[in-house]
Amino acid sequence: MKANTRIALIALLVSGATVFANAQTVEKKALTIDGAKRVIAGAVAYAKKNNAPGGVIAVVDEGGNLMALERLDGTFAAGANISIGKARTAALFKRSTKAFEDIIKNGRTAMVALPDAFFTPLQGGIPITVDGQIVGGVGVSGAASAQQDEELAIAGANVFSEAKVSNMTPANNSPVLFFDAKQVSTSFSTGSVLLDGGDRHYMVHTSRRDNPGLAEIHALDTDIIYVLQGSATLVTGGTAVDAKDIAPNEVRGSRIEGGITRQLSKGQVIIVPNNTPHWFKEVNGEFLYYTIKVR
Repeated sequence: MKANTRIALIALLVSGATVFANAQTVEKKALTIDGAKRVIAGAVAYAKKNNAPGGVIAVVDEGGNLMALERLDGTFAAGANISIGKARTAALFKRSTKAFEDIIKNGRTAMVALPDAFFTPLQGGIPITVDGQIVGGVGVSGAASAQQDEELAIAGANVFSEAKVSNMTPANNSPVLFFDAKQVSTSFSTGSVLLDGGDRHYMVHTSRRDNPGLAEIHALDTDIIYVLQGSATLVTGGTAVDAKDIAPNEVRGSRIEGGITRQLSKGQVIIVPNNTPHWFKEVNGEFLYYTIKVR
């Protein structure tokens, strides 16, 4: 009996130690080399489909270490280092690099004091998310514009979510698409694309603004905007000042003259038809909203 009691006590202590150890660790997703290559393949496919003149695609792990890189023909040499910097910034700060470019552009220039080795605040870097966990970053430089850099990066980062959708596709039917609360929350935290268009005629953006933006004109897309949090001033119509083509069917300007000014707040919906200038003139704090793009 004493031997049995001693054995049971030892087993209990070992079991307790295991539980205690497990309580201090977590299971984390990690990006593999094959996964990094899939990200690059997704970005390259988007580049070819949309006639990008070039581009360097870099993929880093969660710690910002380079895992894979591909340079498309015709891309300038400096694009390699720039794309790595964008990918590293997106991974380490867990946000799209456009967010930092906008912050600096709107006056917080002190951010440029951060070391170049960890911070490249140029549009075109996107975190890579798998099952709600950020596992790395993808950066693109050298496409037709900063906007197209970001579009290629988004296409690469979305390969894992699109794979899940394809695995659920019933034969000869369109899939039912589902994103859990953690995926949606992570997507809003970086202000990114929740569902890319692909072969569909719509996209879903989990949009986030902390500062005013540029005037925008989408030649093909109608924006259906539903406000989740915060408030902002939106100007629609009128004339975009300093309007420039930044990508096929996409125009940006510094501001809008004329137009109609509206105050947007939680629960409101506004539909902006294609070819209509619109501009978030003022943003009060953190502003979160769904944008459904239909073409």
